[in-house]
Amino acid sequence: MEVINNDLNLIEEELKRFVETKAGVKGLVDSGLVKLPITFIQSPQFLSKYSSSSRNTVPVIDFNGSSFADKRKQIVDELSQASEAWGVFLLINHGVPADVIDDALQGVKMFHEQPPEVKNADGNFFTSAQLKLAPVPCWRDYLNYSCIDGYLNEEALPQICRHALSEYTKYVLQLKLTLSELLSEALGLCPDYIEKIECMSSGNFVANYYPACPEPDLALGISDHSDPFFMTILAQDNVGGLQVLYDDHWVDVPYMKGSLIVNLSDMMQIISNDKFKSVVHRAVSGDATRTSIACHFKPSSAKMETPYGPLQEIISDDNPPMYAHVSAHEYFRSVRMKEVKGGAPISKFKLQQA
Repeated sequence: MEVINNDLNLIEEELKRFVETKAGVKGLVDSGLVKLPITFIQSPQFLSKYSSSSRNTVPVIDFNGSSFADKRKQIVDELSQASEAWGVFLLINHGVPADVIDDALQGVKMFHEQPPEVKNADGNFFTSAQLKLAPVPCWRDYLNYSCIDGYLNEEALPQICRHALSEYTKYVLQLKLTLSELLSEALGLCPDYIEKIECMSSGNFVANYYPACPEPDLALGISDHSDPFFMTILAQDNVGGLQVLYDDHWVDVPYMKGSLIVNLSDMMQIISNDKFKSVVHRAVSGDATRTSIACHFKPSSAKMETPYGPLQEIISDDNPPMYAHVSAHEYFRSVRMKEVKGGAPISKFKLQQA
């Protein structure tokens, strides 16, 4: 289905009215919608830019539970290979109980299925149309909360999912420490290196809700992008829908009970001097409601203005720096301002090689 509409003002007005309802995409579904509003229809060229492929599968890394210490070198090697080739991997036996993950996802679903006036009470409810990061808004609502410098204000969380998200957050922060050590070792550095430079000391949690879409082939849950900061840990329910770009093809990230997904982000690619890859990914729409929780790790509050660049310990004459230094604040501003037209934001900071 191809949509041609030259009246951009009409589309803008429709979008403005939608945002002003404060009911989100869920509100559209609850109104009995049977056709996708024109404001959410992606162009056929954008949707078909890359084809899907089932030839490749996302790497799975098994932390082996209590046997983790005995297999640490093997795990570091596997993580290094996945980070270099894919920039994403599935984790199993990682220490976060499956019921904690399930309860958090169910809590997110319960929050989003409340009346709009309840969801809006705490000021943490948003819909993707408010972001204006993409030309066409995505079919997604979300709850946003932060854990700055390792501190979570539990009272700021909606009561309906407060306990579930608090428990999940505690486990994810502990897993982040383990991953920081492993990523440091994969770069040939001491285990506490990444933790000491405070590049992942704070977390921004985004609890996503993708309502069933009346015409899923015309919309996206999240359009293709790479995450701006250092690392993302994601939980998704059994509906699935996450796809990553590998070898110019979209690859589905499968649901595995109790698993978590780790995406490496742009600034991790910068400090690793292109050793690790920041993965491009998206979420497709579907005919079933989907939930997920992403935690985007960024620097401590004291380090948001500190420039990060290729780590001094890994650059050499044979491995010269590929990027300029940039602070997380400046990098995120560049993403929000869309300073790189038609290209990846990271390219703005790439150095010209002699």
